[in-house]
Amino acid sequence: MAPVVGSDDGTQYHKDFTLSITRALGDQLAKALKGLARAPLTEENLARLKEKPGVYQLYLNGKFVYVGKADKSLPTRLRNHLRKISGRRNVSLDEMAFSCLYVAEDFSALAPEQLLITHYKDNGEIPWNNNGFGNKDPGRQRDSTVLKQNHFDVLFPIDLDRPVEGLRPGGMTLQELLEATKAGLPYNFRYGKSAEFKTRRVDVPAAGMTADEVFQLVSAEIPAKWQVTALMGYVIMYDDSPSEYKSAWRYYRAGESLNAVPEAEPAGDVEVDEPVFGD
Repeated sequence: MAPVVGSDDGTQYHKDFTLSITRALGDQLAKALKGLARAPLTEENLARLKEKPGVYQLYLNGKFVYVGKADKSLPTRLRNHLRKISGRRNVSLDEMAFSCLYVAEDFSALAPEQLLITHYKDNGEIPWNNNGFGNKDPGRQRDSTVLKQNHFDVLFPIDLDRPVEGLRPGGMTLQELLEATKAGLPYNFRYGKSAEFKTRRVDVPAAGMTADEVFQLVSAEIPAKWQVTALMGYVIMYDDSPSEYKSAWRYYRAGESLNAVPEAEPAGDVEVDEPVFGD
């Protein structure tokens, strides 16, 4: 990388000199990552990784789609991605691969992820870095947001046909069912609180129930003013029935599921929140 030189008045006997150390680091990181082989995003491959901080790249069907960093543990961070993708439609873990570099802990202060993003941005790569893939739960104030057509949640919405992991058949309180459902899904399920949930008894008929089946069961047990709403990227449950959400594609009311057509804005850069994934 050549330094930038120049003078304001066009003379040749004095010039400004600028050397971008951060750009040089970004270029070196990108070169080191490019020289690595890629491994399928599987638990078996993640188990071979060291519990160290670093940077990584994700590939979808061989296409480079995302660059990220882990401040403490690369395998933990990548497992979070594995779990998230496992709960989405239109994408399969069989299509995903990764590569990664371990970096020293004090190197994280230089924001290696941002260095790589800057390096790749001009080439039109890493589409998942500006489409909401790594965003956290936006919170109640964003539930009514209309998403852009290229948002990760629009391209790869949550899979309601996925079984709720760890859910056992038998009697339990509605609160226990809500907690078990939240823990057993690879996407967020956020719900309001009610003292009634702690006393209301529910019978779970069988193991292996899908999220769709569980939400129908839940909606039959909650008060009439409550509803379960499946948005593109997560599920919410509040006492606002029959309110409608612009990004909803399914509602659960009184034990029934009602499909909806979500709105979407034209494609463009997505507002980036802090990452949801910890490490």
